[in-house]
Amino acid sequence: MLSSLGSVLAAIGGVLSMPFMNMSISTRAMPAAPHFVIYSDKWVSGEIGPPDVSMISGCNVFALSFWLVSGPTDQAEEWTLLDDTTRASIKASYENAGISLIVSAFGSTDVPTTDGYDPTILANSLADYVLEYDLDGVDVDYEDIYAMDAENGSAENWLTTFTTALRARLPQGQYILTHAHSTRFLTCISCCSMVFHTIRQRCLFDGPSECWIVDRLSKLEDRFYNQGTSEYTTCYGLLTASSPMQPNTALFQIAAAGIPLDKLVIGKPATDVDASNGYMDPSSLAQCVGDAARQG
Repeated sequence: MLSSLGSVLAAIGGVLSMPFMNMSISTRAMPAAPHFVIYSDKWVSGEIGPPDVSMISGCNVFALSFWLVSGPTDQAEEWTLLDDTTRASIKASYENAGISLIVSAFGSTDVPTTDGYDPTILANSLADYVLEYDLDGVDVDYEDIYAMDAENGSAENWLTTFTTALRARLPQGQYILTHAHSTRFLTCISCCSMVFHTIRQRCLFDGPSECWIVDRLSKLEDRFYNQGTSEYTTCYGLLTASSPMQPNTALFQIAAAGIPLDKLVIGKPATDVDASNGYMDPSSLAQCVGDAARQG
């Protein structure tokens, strides 16, 4: 079931400010750090398309949510309903404000591996949407828990093939490509599926031909919420050492498992009603992000 979720992400490159950037439409690479990303799938009365840039001041990436295996829905569908002139005008206003406009795919609604979708066909369909509607890239919010918990390699193989096909259509340096994921599927010790760790290991051990699966992703967004009522609610638990319930999934523990810090983004709900748990008030979160930046 889709929800009205506003989620903010902060990269460890900075806390309270971001640079103003002029981005060419022809080069859609990830903006320079710090990265402040917001997702929305909410229908707003009287509004068609993404919010006016004045409403999201302080962010530099906005993700239309969601593109599903059945096609675009909610904010992603609204974008398709605009006429070409209106869509181009909105896109130009985002560009002038230094905000990249991307689409988020899948979310908790879709289980594409379990449902038997061909990853290459699906990647090409998603790329077609991005290219047709002039977006800056994709956030892949892969949440096929059934495939990941099967621990048989199906999730790893599916996501590797999907990412490869998607990046082939949306080249690095021209389009943003990020992955959002639950922290428990990233490190060796936290679970047996290790979807993103396995993809990373293919980069490390299978040579350059596989290396770009992770290394050419723009970012990996770590969802530090909906993992337990007391999880990731302090700077120590968020950055240094997670609890035994979610072992080795704090930010620097993930980095120690082999994921480069410059690929990691902290994901948090924007308000306390946007997730079941894991919310931190802005001032506390800003302190944590500042601490992370100072630590490297």
